[in-house]
Amino acid sequence: MRARTALLHPGWVILAVSAWLASAANLPLWLVMRDLGLFGQMGGWLFALAFALMITACLAGIVSLLAWRWTLKPVLALLLLASAFGAHFMLAYHVLIDTSMINNALQTNTSEVRDLLSLRLAATLLLLGALPCTVVWRWPVDFGRWPRRSVHNLLQAVAALLALVLLVLVSFSPLASTMRNHKELRYLVNPLNAMYALGHLASQPLRRSSIALQPMGLDARAALVPGGRPPLLILVLGETGRSGNFGLNGYGRDTTPELMRQGVSSFRNVMACGTSTAASVPCMFSGLGRTAYEARKNNAEGLLDVIQRAGMAVLWVDNQSGCKGACDRVASVNTSNLSHPTLCSGGECYDGIMLEGLDQRIAALPAERRARGVVVVFHQMGSHGPAYYLRSPQAFKRFAPECTDNDLQNCDNASLVNAYDNSIAYTDHFLSSTINWLKTQQSAYDTAMLYVADHGESLGEKNLYLHGMPYLIAPDVQKRVPWITWLSRSYEVRTGATSSCLADTVDRPVTHDYYFHSVLGLLAIQSSVYRQELDVYSRCLSKGVESS
Repeated sequence: MRARTALLHPGWVILAVSAWLASAANLPLWLVMRDLGLFGQMGGWLFALAFALMITACLAGIVSLLAWRWTLKPVLALLLLASAFGAHFMLAYHVLIDTSMINNALQTNTSEVRDLLSLRLAATLLLLGALPCTVVWRWPVDFGRWPRRSVHNLLQAVAALLALVLLVLVSFSPLASTMRNHKELRYLVNPLNAMYALGHLASQPLRRSSIALQPMGLDARAALVPGGRPPLLILVLGETGRSGNFGLNGYGRDTTPELMRQGVSSFRNVMACGTSTAASVPCMFSGLGRTAYEARKNNAEGLLDVIQRAGMAVLWVDNQSGCKGACDRVASVNTSNLSHPTLCSGGECYDGIMLEGLDQRIAALPAERRARGVVVVFHQMGSHGPAYYLRSPQAFKRFAPECTDNDLQNCDNASLVNAYDNSIAYTDHFLSSTINWLKTQQSAYDTAMLYVADHGESLGEKNLYLHGMPYLIAPDVQKRVPWITWLSRSYEVRTGATSSCLADTVDRPVTHDYYFHSVLGLLAIQSSVYRQELDVYSRCLSKGVESS
């Protein structure tokens, strides 16, 4: 007769998987601790052991509450696969996983997912996720009857909690010191970092009212130049723009020759509202400012709502992954999946596609609104990584050799910077082309363009890549962004904001908090929500307008 396979108690399965997650899946954590010199003495090794046991106890306690016949193995498999994903991105790009990073992941589209695929990702998923999942799924487990299982689950959770408390008490001094001096470590504890972030996102409806949006700018009125033409303002929402890599801002490479010839103004000391698109875009369009936006108890309308309420026509043209709520109540179109012989290939379009057919799109907006003014928002693909080489056509690859590997650590820094700078060179061309298009509209409109990027990017500095670091510890390259303004001669006359006047203010400290009010100021929209002290153009604006 065949020997009967011994059944394992669920507690042993939970303990084994928790220990695996705390050790192998937390390789990024241990490597960072090593690089910080925390393993220089025996005490450091003992603390690392205690820390690993804390992670094990915490995971075991959480999973014990879910140790039922139909839930235990799916939960463990999910944790193993999620941990493998987390370990890969923390190892490959040295990102930290917090609420903002998880929010970005949840909003990622198929194009962005494709850019992240690599053999290294497949290998990590296989070794840290798929193989352990297979082992766990094949383990025979004795769940017993549900009353007994309930008691055992509770006892396991309590035992894990007591072990966690004991471990914290025994190692409190090194634990408190390490976490106080190296705050980034808390975002490396895999998969507890992602679990906490998901919980924080899921609890937002409890912390923030889900009642209808609070209206903003109910008194908004568009001001008109007596006998003048309506304004046509294009707001270019840049993607992953490093201010320091723009030639306009003193970069050693001439990455922006076309903009230089267009006579634009460029603010050089601008800090973003966040380090990711999901954080920055809704914040900069909100009008609340970074601090108030993060602390808000209710959601409210934003910049485009106020512009539309003032009677102007608004159009959002998206060549990326959506407007993150900023354009929900205005006309919008997505160009990222269009077909074009030179501007689109492989399910993605270069930013130049947004200019195609723009005349017709504007003409389709309500005529009575166009008579008061038109605001078009271009949401760029810009320099979205890690596949920077895909962001520029061949004609704009001025810097070689170029990194063509999605796993950025496989590239030397020079080729990585080349790929990124080529994307800036194409952004330069796109912005210049936008200005040239605006010049063709000057018989009907006073035209202007404002380009501001959502966040910056790390290109290997301090061994960091991409963006999305927690704001308080993120490096400046992830927060410092370009802010470029072009005004036609008629727009300068309209507003008084001449190039020479703007040139005198380009080094003043500016943040995304200024964006909302600066756009209203350029459009001469009068409202109680407008704050002149947060308008970067206010020192140059004239009062040559009257309320309509």
